[in-house]
Amino acid sequence: MLAPDVVTALTHLVTEAEPAGLMPARQQMALSLGWHIVLACFGVAFPAMIFVMHLRGIRRDDPVALGLAKRWAKVSAVLFAIGAVSGTVLSFEMGVLWPGLMGTYGDVLGLPFAFEGLAFFLEAIFLGIYLYGWGRMPPKRHVLMVLPMAVTGIVGAYCVLAVNAWMNLPVGFDVVDGEVTNVQPWAVLFNQQAFLQFAHMWVGAYMLAGFSVAGVYAVGMLRGRRDAHHRLGFIVPFAFASIAAVTQPFVGHVLGFGLDERQPAKLAAFELAETTESPSPLRLGGILVDGEVKGSIDIPYLGSLIAMNSPDKPVPGLDTIPEEDHPPVNMTHLAFQTMVGIGTLLAAAVVVFWFQRRRGRDLLERRWFLRFAAAAGPLAVIALEAGWIATEVGRQPWIVYGVMRTPEAVGDYTASLWWLLGISTVVYTAMTVGAVVVLRSMARRWRAGDADLPSPYAPEVQA
Repeated sequence: MLAPDVVTALTHLVTEAEPAGLMPARQQMALSLGWHIVLACFGVAFPAMIFVMHLRGIRRDDPVALGLAKRWAKVSAVLFAIGAVSGTVLSFEMGVLWPGLMGTYGDVLGLPFAFEGLAFFLEAIFLGIYLYGWGRMPPKRHVLMVLPMAVTGIVGAYCVLAVNAWMNLPVGFDVVDGEVTNVQPWAVLFNQQAFLQFAHMWVGAYMLAGFSVAGVYAVGMLRGRRDAHHRLGFIVPFAFASIAAVTQPFVGHVLGFGLDERQPAKLAAFELAETTESPSPLRLGGILVDGEVKGSIDIPYLGSLIAMNSPDKPVPGLDTIPEEDHPPVNMTHLAFQTMVGIGTLLAAAVVVFWFQRRRGRDLLERRWFLRFAAAAGPLAVIALEAGWIATEVGRQPWIVYGVMRTPEAVGDYTASLWWLLGISTVVYTAMTVGAVVVLRSMARRWRAGDADLPSPYAPEVQA
């Protein structure tokens, strides 16, 4: 037990170190981003899957493929609608939660945010055209309406990722006498980390969307629905996810090049390197307790080989970095290893599936594989969320690395932020429940044979 005076002193230090509004602001941002990012993945990846399915239907005169494309487009519309709500909330939160950031660097970040908004509206327009175009446009022209949806989804995601890459490696401005000057918006939009960080997220989006959609049909097959509709509905998104899963480790590895120079504290937290060792081991699991690593499985040399591309080059340890610049080490390390572990598992699973399929063994007839495929979607979600936790928490205590600390960016209206967090939690819970209810209702009607779902506001058809 700590003496009362020690507790008082520690509380005083924490209060002085961090503004009272920092905790609710962080929780609010984590909730909003963690919820919205799942929907954003569908906005990025789903149009390409719809395009492939629709094109197959036209070229092969395949009514099953056309039916799937039409249904997926309607699901995409539901996800887009609730994603629009969470995206709008996020746009306001940047200014409300982090006035220090936007007030100081708003001119620097304005261009990518403007392009992201434009891309969002264009995606909505072409989604509407595509939905309305069924039976009203020539088939070859109609399928092309999916392409602008795919392109605008990619552009919007890239703009957001460019901002995040800038927060990790700020460029495109000078600070003169405390004022931000010489702003170069294009340098922000095309900073050297933006392309790789976007590629990592883009591939991750295909993993999440592909495994999630395939998992829906895997559940259907587990329940005995093994028709052409379910098999095709599984194979196409699973193929997208498979390519993404085997590509992702290479993209992530390339993204990590030079992290020891850009953000050495983050790399040390990833590798749980409390001290600098040569060569550095790969630590599986484990946590840091009182400056000592406990519970890890150490594999010699692999840490240096994977993190530094060298058999003996050391990973910079936390002992080389001022303590005030350390991120939350355990959270960063465990989130990073969760991402890598799940990603490796999914990559291995798809290799086994396609290898067995090439040998004439159809794993879709195996219930154990269908169970795994059903779980692959949630696993991909966990991996994506863990990756973002590792990236964002690992950058702390900086909101703009090396330039602005997170406490400097937060507002000071503490009570209001806690209320906002409570209201947002209720809203996001309601939207989640609503989306599930709507999608399940659509699925039940489709299984009952309703090709075109009725609209509650549509005019009655006169006989």
